[in-house]
Amino acid sequence: MARHAKRARAKKTKGRAINEGMVVVSEAVEEGIVTPGMVGVQNMVGGASRMADAGGAQSADEEAEGGTKKDRFLPISILVAAILIGGALVFSSLYGSHASTPNVGAPNAGTPNAGLGASAGTAGGSSDAMKLGPRDAILGDTNAPVTIIGYGDYQCPFCTQFFSQTEPQIISNYVNAGKARMVFRNLPFLGPESTAAAEAAECANDQGKLWPYHDALYRAKVDDEAKGGGENDGSLNRALFLTLAQGLNLDMLTFTSCIDTGKDAGVVAQEKAAASAAGINSTPSFLINGTSILGAEPYAAFAGAIDAALKR
Repeated sequence: MARHAKRARAKKTKGRAINEGMVVVSEAVEEGIVTPGMVGVQNMVGGASRMADAGGAQSADEEAEGGTKKDRFLPISILVAAILIGGALVFSSLYGSHASTPNVGAPNAGTPNAGLGASAGTAGGSSDAMKLGPRDAILGDTNAPVTIIGYGDYQCPFCTQFFSQTEPQIISNYVNAGKARMVFRNLPFLGPESTAAAEAAECANDQGKLWPYHDALYRAKVDDEAKGGGENDGSLNRALFLTLAQGLNLDMLTFTSCIDTGKDAGVVAQEKAAASAAGINSTPSFLINGTSILGAEPYAAFAGAIDAALKR
């Protein structure tokens, strides 16, 4: 009887710890930090629950058997539960998307759908976001029936994955065929190199070379990642920006002055703010005639959304 009573108390204590953790997660969901479908949150909270359960049961056994061993495992398991739940929140805040059924994974050439993205939906504020402005450089036929607006960060690994694996197919099958046109907008959030690269791209945009410069930046980052590079590793620097500009035959005096004075810093900041206002807070994110695709989804997801837009 004593053992059962100990187990009941341990289970009750464990339940309180997990319930408190779930309250934290619920509040984070309400605030938009994480989403209910995040696999990472579900798995981590589940793992916390199992560990706390095991710890509580073991501590009850020890106390019932001799009464000399202290209840060491329960507080440890509760601490682990808190760490796991906290880790879930951090993971979701940094990398989560707003989709309801995210496809979680790491970039992998063998699995093109390994991005943190999900099924198509309609993003809040997408009507305003679909309106093109004078700085929106169009790739493809300006009168194409489908508009694909992409939001990216030049050192986002899932953006480089999309650039390498999916974008070429979209360009080949839809842009070059006159069925779709593409627009790229800056959403730098990974650090100073993201912002510097975005500003350099806008300086190229001033000379009508946004898309060639966009491609050159992403190719440079793909090469850097292949060598083991990562975020803010120094690869997206002034020397690279100048080299890429020279390779595209830009006016170097104008371009150099642009990046050195931060001429287009306001343009980048405005694009970032506009994306946030439209409910777009992760990269890569896309609007296809108003339908959103979040993350480095496989080509089939984009083809389906574009084909559906063509039929409307």
